[in-house]
Amino acid sequence: MITKARIKLIKSLEQRKKRNLYQLFVAEGPKLVEELLATMQPSYIAATQEWWDKNKKLIKSTCEADVITPDELQKTSLLQTPQQVIALFPIPKHQFNPETAQHELCLALDGVQDPGNMGTILRIADWFGIHHVICSEDTVDVYNPKAVQATMGALARVKVHYTNLNELFQQGSTPIYGTLLDGKNIYEQELGQNGYIVMGNEGKGLSEAIRSLVTQKLYIPNYPIGAKTTESLNVAIATSIVCSEFRRRANTK
Repeated sequence: MITKARIKLIKSLEQRKKRNLYQLFVAEGPKLVEELLATMQPSYIAATQEWWDKNKKLIKSTCEADVITPDELQKTSLLQTPQQVIALFPIPKHQFNPETAQHELCLALDGVQDPGNMGTILRIADWFGIHHVICSEDTVDVYNPKAVQATMGALARVKVHYTNLNELFQQGSTPIYGTLLDGKNIYEQELGQNGYIVMGNEGKGLSEAIRSLVTQKLYIPNYPIGAKTTESLNVAIATSIVCSEFRRRANTK
């Protein structure tokens, strides 16, 4: 049976200040929780008997846990439709070495605000073998429950870092690729397999400070080129197109 204090704690983790205070984030649902259990040890799990019967062997005996009823799950969950299991995981402490971008592609996010976009971008990074996503300090918290759910477990493999992008990009001579309206057609440009691919805010794009540091401006053309179409692409969709083209080039060399 889950206590009222535990329910209150879980509910409080919808707020970033509480996640920072307790250094915990919430994950819900069998697929997401089981993906995270492959690389992370939870601090607490509440699950129905059905889930425990299938997954008890995945949990260390030191983890606090409760078997809960469907009614308790409904009262505790942050989702409209609860799914068998709720887990609290410690927020990982990752250190990013700027030299990493000299040897592999990294994603950078400049002011992305929507949790759904954030989570989807992590899934895209995971799919295309990008292991590091570096975020500006004003980018949405990846441990926001909506963002966590949208990652579909990519948090188990992709490391997320928050830092001052302006300062980071001024270190060394690492390539910085940015998507801009005055960029050059991505399909006609030389694309390397190391450096930063930086994606901007949903409404404003890249900030002026970051825009000035981009070393190669790219543009995703519409079709047919020059036709009147929608004004812009969703940032997650644009990220997928850009990452796909970078990886396609790697496979054709």
